[in-house]
Amino acid sequence: MGSSRLSAQSLPRFVGSELPRVFTAPLRRLTERTSRGFECIRFAEDVLELELFPWQRWLLIHALELLPDGTFRFRTVVLLVARQNGKSTLLQVLSLWRMFVDGAPLVIGTAQNLDIAEEVWQGAVDMAKEVAELAAEIEKVDLTNGKKALRLVSGSRYKVQAASRRGGRGLSGDLILLDELREHQTWDAWSAVTKTTMARRLAQVWAASNAGDATSVVLSHLRLLAHLALGDPDGVNGDDARPDDLADDVDDESLGLFEWSAAPGCDVTDRAGWAQANPSLGHSITERAISSALKTDPERVFRTEVLCQWVDTMSEGAFPAGVWESTYADELAEILSGHVVAVDLRTGLRQSAAIVVAGRGPVGDLIHLARYESGVGERWADDFIFNEARKILDELGLKTVAVDGVGENEALIRQFEDAEFEVVKLNTGEMAQGAVGITDALINGRLWHRRRESQQPLDVSVLGAGKRRRGELFLWSWAASTTDITPLRAATVAWYVLASMDVVDRDPLEGMF
Repeated sequence: MGSSRLSAQSLPRFVGSELPRVFTAPLRRLTERTSRGFECIRFAEDVLELELFPWQRWLLIHALELLPDGTFRFRTVVLLVARQNGKSTLLQVLSLWRMFVDGAPLVIGTAQNLDIAEEVWQGAVDMAKEVAELAAEIEKVDLTNGKKALRLVSGSRYKVQAASRRGGRGLSGDLILLDELREHQTWDAWSAVTKTTMARRLAQVWAASNAGDATSVVLSHLRLLAHLALGDPDGVNGDDARPDDLADDVDDESLGLFEWSAAPGCDVTDRAGWAQANPSLGHSITERAISSALKTDPERVFRTEVLCQWVDTMSEGAFPAGVWESTYADELAEILSGHVVAVDLRTGLRQSAAIVVAGRGPVGDLIHLARYESGVGERWADDFIFNEARKILDELGLKTVAVDGVGENEALIRQFEDAEFEVVKLNTGEMAQGAVGITDALINGRLWHRRRESQQPLDVSVLGAGKRRRGELFLWSWAASTTDITPLRAATVAWYVLASMDVVDRDPLEGMF
């Protein structure tokens, strides 16, 4: 008896969609006169001898649309596409075209992980070196770690900058490449590097990424603005309606959104959804590769990385679903008594520091994030947070600060003790008790927190926090977290000390379960 199973060759072949599912429409018909994308494509194909995918050609034509005065229509281009579809190659082609053809004085490449920005830069350098006529125009390639740069004899440069609050300040950029924008969980890097374009007539900021989650504060904001301009106030993936703090006029034609993503609500096995999110399907990506990812990935990972769909969070988060959102205090809520100031520091390549104040509020206990800073490759965090914490302690008339006494806060502890502050140092067991206790306090309505823009790093910290179990207890885990958890750790310390003030000779865990 013959088999009824279809052979792989007889199955219909899906090809990725050339057109994005959501995009900002052109103002007029795009031709050689109205878009410089055609020129960039010729450079890629004739000079770099690189055959672009159909979607890459389409995007260059639309993203490099011109206004009647010859400037680029889009000052900011947001590209959303699933992983491994060729966005890095596109950025490399774009940067080389702006340098060698357009004569752009400065291209700045950055990403939350410096290694990613350096890989894109290195790919562009390798492309240029492989073409004799381009290689002849290279004056210098600086391979210094953290300062990699390509300089042409014309003076045009392509620099790699760390994604930090200081990255790019003092420079004037003509093309800014922000890769993996989904990982930007604060506005520090965006604020620093994108403002380098303010005085440049032909400047563009290209922000490229796959979909993010609730912690992707920069990307989600830009995407929401673009959807509002497109007349989609609720967002295509069921996002919340427009926030109250957005300006009334969001019809900004200088912001372009080009999103290759699967339709909201589609089944993960829907091949049409695969094609929507993976425009390189049938070119460099196979159905077999996507099918393999489907079998091995958790659903939220597959939807974000392969279908380019937004999810609430890539981790389980610090607290049960809805708990944090349901315990926002009134904007005017203030701490009335029992102030506790806690600090937390993370050192290394990426540094961050948080100060949290806890105390008795009008109803129950209240915590709020007093200060937060983050940066990359800079030795500023311990001194910064020490000075800022001292100001807050002085304002409150306190001489005591609380901190996790194990790990990276050692230098900070010495600074406070040298300045004759009393330091309450929690041990590992107390940090675990604090993590369980703050969870219980939130669930049972004994603890509240403020809802305002300055609290955003704490909100992000909570959404992406992971846990490390210790029997019935748990600790907040850096390894299991997708966000910076210094704000949450400081909040945990502050709450634990506050809760302990009224508890004498009693098991700190009593009544918590």
